[in-house]
Amino acid sequence: MTSILKADTIQDTDGNNIINESGNTITIGASGDTTNIIGTLQNDGAAVGGTNTPAFQGHLSSTQDVSDATWTKVAIASEDFDTDSKFDHSSNYRFTPTEAGKYFFYGAATFDSSSTDDILMVATALYKNGSRVMRTSHYPTGKAYEISDSFTYIDTADSDDYYEMYAYFDITSNTPQLKYDSTSGSSGYTFFGGYKILT
Repeated sequence: MTSILKADTIQDTDGNNIINESGNTITIGASGDTTNIIGTLQNDGAAVGGTNTPAFQGHLSSTQDVSDATWTKVAIASEDFDTDSKFDHSSNYRFTPTEAGKYFFYGAATFDSSSTDDILMVATALYKNGSRVMRTSHYPTGKAYEISDSFTYIDTADSDDYYEMYAYFDITSNTPQLKYDSTSGSSGYTFFGGYKILT
């Protein structure tokens, strides 16, 4: 035997609305309430919510020499976090999400030369499957000892795509390096990260 309960409003013992329908709009709870959902909340059969994973962030574990006026893969060898173990920080320095979707990527490179040099250009780039998909760059004027460049980018990944960060530094002399904070091990100088966007 089945039963049907018909009501436009359900209240608690204090007379506060718990569930209310008006004009085909159903309101659950009221301002200030905490609504605890047990199970899976769905929107027309599809699950609602989720987490921004896989996600990762890493930084240099030491200074890295780079060739002048050459795109060089950044050796992100130290992980700050890697939720699903999708970032290879030991050899390829690449992120392979293995889950299709849209991903937000970010990174920064700080270049450090042995003396004050005429800096012609600094740039960072995101590579996908070995090819550059975006880059940022700027052309400073005058001399500098240390300078940074950074990027953000959103890309759509298939399950087998992989991503790497590259850097470019063009100066008049000396050997440039990617900077690492040997005192604190800070990730704030040269780092690379990304995470899946909920859509």
